[in-house]
Amino acid sequence: MKMKKWLAPVLSLSLLLPALAGTQSVRAQSMKPTVETPAVELRAGLDYLLSEHFTLAVVSMTKAYDGATDAAAAQAALDQNAKDMVPAIASIYGDAGAKEFDRIFAAHNGYTDKYVKAVKTKDTMSQSAARSELEAFAKEFGSFLGAATEGNLPASAAQDAVRTHEEQVLEVFDSYAAGNYKAAYTEFREGLGFMFGVSDVLSDAITTQFPAKFNNTSSDTPAGDLRSALNHLAAEHYALAVLSMQKGFDKSPAYAALLEAQDGNTNDFTAAITSIYGADGGAAFKKVWTGDHIFAQDEIIKAVLAGDSAAISKARAKLDTFSSEFGKFLGTATGENLPTAGATAAVAEHEKLVLEAFDIYQSASKTGLYDSFRKGYSFMFGVGKALGGAIVTQKPELFQVAPPVTQPENPNAVTSIWFQIGNKNAQINGKNAMMDVAPYVKQGTTFVSLRTLTSTLGADVKYVPSNKTVELKLGTDKVVFWLGKNIIQVNGENVKLDAVVHIKEGRTQVPLRFIAEWLGWNVNFNKSNQSATLTKAM
Repeated sequence: MKMKKWLAPVLSLSLLLPALAGTQSVRAQSMKPTVETPAVELRAGLDYLLSEHFTLAVVSMTKAYDGATDAAAAQAALDQNAKDMVPAIASIYGDAGAKEFDRIFAAHNGYTDKYVKAVKTKDTMSQSAARSELEAFAKEFGSFLGAATEGNLPASAAQDAVRTHEEQVLEVFDSYAAGNYKAAYTEFREGLGFMFGVSDVLSDAITTQFPAKFNNTSSDTPAGDLRSALNHLAAEHYALAVLSMQKGFDKSPAYAALLEAQDGNTNDFTAAITSIYGADGGAAFKKVWTGDHIFAQDEIIKAVLAGDSAAISKARAKLDTFSSEFGKFLGTATGENLPTAGATAAVAEHEKLVLEAFDIYQSASKTGLYDSFRKGYSFMFGVGKALGGAIVTQKPELFQVAPPVTQPENPNAVTSIWFQIGNKNAQINGKNAMMDVAPYVKQGTTFVSLRTLTSTLGADVKYVPSNKTVELKLGTDKVVFWLGKNIIQVNGENVKLDAVVHIKEGRTQVPLRFIAEWLGWNVNFNKSNQSATLTKAM
């Protein structure tokens, strides 16, 4: 199966939550894959609430720092998001559990407000105090999640995840406050992606805890992955579109960085479409997506600033054309499993909501701005469901539940591993297995998922949140990786790699040849079919 989890969190949840990595059980599934099981619905609901929380947290902090007139409204929207989580918690853990959640979760929104004020006044002591409060929140909320899920999500792992989320929010804000907007919106995309990983793990813990409540279905299925990936891409697009139009109207120096972030979202969307419909499908998607869409938004901003009503009408008309063209593309691509008429109407509604938020932002009072923003953000999750459902119906063979790669009882019994670039199907000792991420080539270096490779070869992997390192142990040997760097430490000595360790699709990616040979394996490449065979070094 070539469909990928197009998520890009800054840290791999399989490392943050090691107790869960590779342990998800494949519960009873319908013979026919679908994006609408009770467990996947839970995951999608968490996708929405958690990612919206991250988005509003960043928006409220940056608005407060800028002294924007809509800062208070942004904070109110963030607080309302927290309140909207309470009924969801109550439906699973009862009123008492929901009350405790509300007590812990609602309070932490105020800590970030304190941090903003401390940064604006250059009060380093208050900054440290606010960070300490957020650390206390991470511990308390992580413990709450561990207790509520009865250990299906271990408290320590939950604390690490919450801590990472809070660090990511502050990283975005710190970069923004420093005027490093490119870094800020790169980190924004990473932090937003991380929340979809959290919803994946949390929904799995809950459905494992209460299988009957979710009809013994699993949230962690290929179809569920597709819906979540589309949720992520669509919601991120909406958020970046609205924020970029605001910054463009304000003539903010952050505008260029937001346009670059939109380009990143476009490229990820294109890659997702390509993974399903091939290179031609991906190219067709990108052509329609960028032409009368992204460019038209920029034209609207410029026309509004120039007071050119004719240019405004012309640019808005381009979005009508885009709705029609993109709706037709989706209908054709999905074999009308997503009808062209319905797709066109959905795209038109999305564009209407983007422009509605922009029109309100131009007004003096900005009344209703965040009601509009939240409506538009929520709408994208319906898009993810509809498009995901159409694709799964059209291509069910891509979304069948497959057994994952599991560590053998005796790792030493593994003598050969075969895999192919761009293919998740692998062979271990000649038997078929499924990798979590397909191997790929980047700038001439073959990368492989550290989790898949090391679990197969029998090494132990641990993420260390305090310094964002990944530790790999095999017997008495130890390797330390720094994410984003090409320097590693082997048994205490620094070694320079030819490529940078990074995150792709929610997993830590490392150069294949180095890690395999360090673990004592020979690597043989077959250029004719882009495959590699690992054999035990004798």
